[in-house]
Amino acid sequence: MMSDSSRTSASIRRAHARGVTGVSRRRLVAGVASVVLAGTALTACTSASAGTGPVTLNYYLYPDTSKATSTAISNCDAQSGGKYTISYQQLPQAADGQRQQLVRRLAAHDSSIDIMGLDVTWEPEFATAGWIQPWTGAYKAQAVAGTLVPALDTAIWKGQLVAVPDNTNTQLLWYRSDLVPTPPTTWAQMIADAEQLAKEGKPHYIEIQGAQYEGATVWFNTMVASAGGTALNPDATKVTLGAPAVKALTIMKQLATSNAADPSLSVQMENQNRLQMEAGNAAFELNYPFVYPGMKMDNPKLFKVFKWALYPEVIPGVPAKVTIGGIDLAVSAYSQHKNLAFQAALCLRDAQNQLIGANIGGVPPTIASLYNNPALFANYPFHADILTALEDASVRPKTPVYQVVSIDISHLISPPSSIDPAGTVNSMIGQLNNALQAKGLVP
Repeated sequence: MMSDSSRTSASIRRAHARGVTGVSRRRLVAGVASVVLAGTALTACTSASAGTGPVTLNYYLYPDTSKATSTAISNCDAQSGGKYTISYQQLPQAADGQRQQLVRRLAAHDSSIDIMGLDVTWEPEFATAGWIQPWTGAYKAQAVAGTLVPALDTAIWKGQLVAVPDNTNTQLLWYRSDLVPTPPTTWAQMIADAEQLAKEGKPHYIEIQGAQYEGATVWFNTMVASAGGTALNPDATKVTLGAPAVKALTIMKQLATSNAADPSLSVQMENQNRLQMEAGNAAFELNYPFVYPGMKMDNPKLFKVFKWALYPEVIPGVPAKVTIGGIDLAVSAYSQHKNLAFQAALCLRDAQNQLIGANIGGVPPTIASLYNNPALFANYPFHADILTALEDASVRPKTPVYQVVSIDISHLISPPSSIDPAGTVNSMIGQLNNALQAKGLVP
């Protein structure tokens, strides 16, 4: 098993690669045409073994230094009974680069791709372009059985299952029990608790992702969903922001202009939040589970009082709907071995390999029954709260132009202290409508 330091490093990278997908200003909806041209320059390679012997299936995924992926691949190669071997093709470190490489290859109809690990925001784009093969029949039944519904929702586009959830991620409220014996259950209570700690001259910051990037979009989406709203309708044809978005932005503005806010809020991402908490400067942190082994390794003294609770409610009495991340596995529409690719994808995300991914790689499973498996408890003492958060979770706006939608949202709420709740919502409605219609695509 990995050391805590190795697992922490891998988890931090994964949080940035999946929970917070990087986006580029250059990315336009019309850019698909350019990647088609760029893709034609790629040299295709084969995914089939020449002659006899097992078929080679190329599996494109983010770089995983935890060995969880290589272990799963070895397990599946052995279980295939000689039908296939899986070749791990590592994508670039940055999520933006991962997407770009896949898009270029798929636009060129590259038959060397068999299985892909997709960020949960890419499925509508890839499915609309016809690049990934829908799951049907027995393969779909196996993929759906026992899978958490919100995680499954990330892999569905226009009623079709286009991928299968491999892992997921969600945020909890992490807090110091020496400062706050009873964790707050609402945003109003959390901000009040932090302001009281400030008056007492104690560590009091609320750490959250306020930089102008995907993490801010996730924060906004969580707040809107927790207030009972959505950003887009299910078909991504209409912007549905309204009163819930105003409420969400009001709370975000309240935090940003209060003593509870870290002065660096407008430039902070997940890892900066973690470091501030470990340094003893914060009382609260809204973040992913990678912070737990990080605190254990980096500050054993504070680790003794480092506790967790469910994400604070926006509406008292109504559970928060935290926006989930994760990786879904998809089969390429251009694979020459689709049946074997479906079988291998099901193996890669089966219960045994998801448990390995959780314990070694630090990523929460998507199979619900694993949260009752004692083999998960040692590394996930917060497993019950993770499961509760996942069962109540929200997903990011599902649209083929998600990258543009995310850029628009993160720009309009940056810095959080400049938010004008009603005015920002009106601006957002206009910009998102333009994005859906391929007009005025990026700020």
